[in-house]
Amino acid sequence: MRLLFERDLTPHPQYAAYYKWLQSAAEDGGYGADAVVHMGMHGTVEWLPGTPLGNTGLSWSDALLGSMPNVYVYAANNPSESIVAKRRGYGTIVSHNVPPYGRAGLYRQTAELRELLSDYREDPETNADALRGPIFDLVTSAGLDADCPYVDAATGERARVTSESLEKGDVTVTNEAFSEYASELYAYLGVLENRLFSEGLHVLGAAPTRETSAAYLEAYFGERLSAEAVDAVAGMGESDGVDDVRAALERALKLPPPADAAAAADAALEEAVEIRSLLRRNVEELSGMLTVLNGEYLPPAVGGDLLRDGPGVLPTGRNIHALDPYRMPSPAATDRGARVAAAILEQHAAANAGAFPETVSVNLWGLDAIKTKGESVAIVLALVGARVVKEGTGRVVRYELVPLSEMPGGRPRVDVLCNMSGIFRDSFANVVALLDDLFQRAADAPEESAEQNFIKKHATEMRSEGVENAGARLFSNPPGDYGSMVNERVGTGEWEDGRELGDTWAARNAFSYGKGDEKGAARPEVLQALLRSTERVVQEIDSVEYGLTDIQEYYANTGALVAAANAAKEGLPEETTDANGRKRFPRKKVACSVVETFGEDVAPRDLEETLRLEYRTKLLNPRWADAMADQGSGGAYEISQRMTALVGWGATSGFAEDWVFDGANERYVRDEAMREKLRKANPQAFRNVLRRMLEAAGRGMWNADEETLAELKQLYAEADDELEGVKTQA
Repeated sequence: MRLLFERDLTPHPQYAAYYKWLQSAAEDGGYGADAVVHMGMHGTVEWLPGTPLGNTGLSWSDALLGSMPNVYVYAANNPSESIVAKRRGYGTIVSHNVPPYGRAGLYRQTAELRELLSDYREDPETNADALRGPIFDLVTSAGLDADCPYVDAATGERARVTSESLEKGDVTVTNEAFSEYASELYAYLGVLENRLFSEGLHVLGAAPTRETSAAYLEAYFGERLSAEAVDAVAGMGESDGVDDVRAALERALKLPPPADAAAAADAALEEAVEIRSLLRRNVEELSGMLTVLNGEYLPPAVGGDLLRDGPGVLPTGRNIHALDPYRMPSPAATDRGARVAAAILEQHAAANAGAFPETVSVNLWGLDAIKTKGESVAIVLALVGARVVKEGTGRVVRYELVPLSEMPGGRPRVDVLCNMSGIFRDSFANVVALLDDLFQRAADAPEESAEQNFIKKHATEMRSEGVENAGARLFSNPPGDYGSMVNERVGTGEWEDGRELGDTWAARNAFSYGKGDEKGAARPEVLQALLRSTERVVQEIDSVEYGLTDIQEYYANTGALVAAANAAKEGLPEETTDANGRKRFPRKKVACSVVETFGEDVAPRDLEETLRLEYRTKLLNPRWADAMADQGSGGAYEISQRMTALVGWGATSGFAEDWVFDGANERYVRDEAMREKLRKANPQAFRNVLRRMLEAAGRGMWNADEETLAELKQLYAEADDELEGVKTQA
């Protein structure tokens, strides 16, 4: 992968030769391809070194694809990266649907814990003494004490409670305190149980079954549509309409819905019938592909996510596009971004004795910017204290600083380090220029003190040290380059500690962008200064399908950014006092806020909490694991990738909790049926699962016992022999 993405290196000869062989005519010894089809998100040819916004004959993607028509089957919910496939790979996109959604449910300790809590809630006074200890024991064994800690009311400190400590009298939990804690615990189990995830993989061109249709509908409507209505719509015939479904529903319920709910129910039912009909047209994914191969016109459609963007993203099998970058952020994104920023500042202040952060690092990714119509940009504007200015046509022409007197609660302007993905950098050059203009004006804002304008404060400090362009705040990879390379290093195991990976991220993202000639100038001194003052990192998640634990890019960017900021703080004093007399802790570990943009809730979660939530509901969840394993080689690969990401998060953020690795070992190795299913479906993926567990133990992320390690080593040796074709005698 490094050979593909490093701008100073060429693709290796075998790679280049394959594409040239496809291009060359049969009489010249080539294949003579009439067209090339790239399947799935995403290939590599469009990411090769070259000009970012318009290929020339010196761009590798142009040289290797030549004049071959490029048909690109791509996920409908990723219009961002599909733009690169169009712009640099000359691709005609044929979109495909995302996998059906499922609810995580509860299993093992969490299911048992919910039963105990239900028993307790039936008669708290009678059951408290008998169930208090077992409930606390299950909380500990399930690893829930980190997210649902018991806080001693007298001391305000977290207390680790077990049945043994209760019996010995080491800790006392009153009935009133336990009742309150049991309610919090029950609510958290509800969050776990109802969390959405992608269940399995999508089959190209296959119409959804009744069950998968119901899964899409239930995830989209939630409580807005009853289970009976979801089932009726999912089971409707191809020629059925709203009236037919309504009649079937009323027959099943034996009476019509209440009059006061009829209007809302009818609107939801009509939308559900529309979505069900559109989902049936998944078959157009294959016909759309044939249309393009025939040289015919494929209709365009907006790309997006059903849960967030609604039925307008259906049907699939279309040539998807994104949004108008000159209208970013949209009014809705501006409102939501402001609420997210307020919630992040409130979260930070609560954890830091009321102090606001001086610098927040916000990840600006093309994918979530397109899906959310600019929410991440709106978060930046809200933190800085700025608003959108439009011309008569509705195009955004300026981001204007709001007066300090209008800042919410009289708070200061927060400095923002914007870490841009290569796609955001290339796709939204106008937004980059407007943001740079905003930061430069904020850095020189007249009559604003350093205490009320942290951008100005930091720029002044940098200028005093002779740093050029101290107002630069938008950083990315070198021009024409993509990726932090951190995931490549984690993948190969070529790293020693988190600082090393943070340094890799910083070296790859030290290039400043903005208005005028600021098109990738190397400014590592500005980046390091901003990293030293960074107190919190912000990452949006735009999709149920891909969360923090699902793909390598999150730990390779968000996790590595946290590692880089922590490394930059080495040598700073432990404690200082600001101009307002408030204590600050420059070397305090950088916090990370994760915001899920596919739901209504804008409340941020801490990184560690989000990771635990995802591991419980996906990687360790038997429902998710079985759905993936049932997909054969592709599903086994997805499981394998998540094990690599687990190590990646440990490497970059320090997340290392035994219960996650213990659960993964039990789910994918100790379970003989699952182990054999993975081994037969994809032996390379199964070997990687074993490799990552052994690596985690070797690097101190997992305290595995000797028996477990011996078993893993034996299985790894057998898997390695199998792949090498070595047969061992029984």
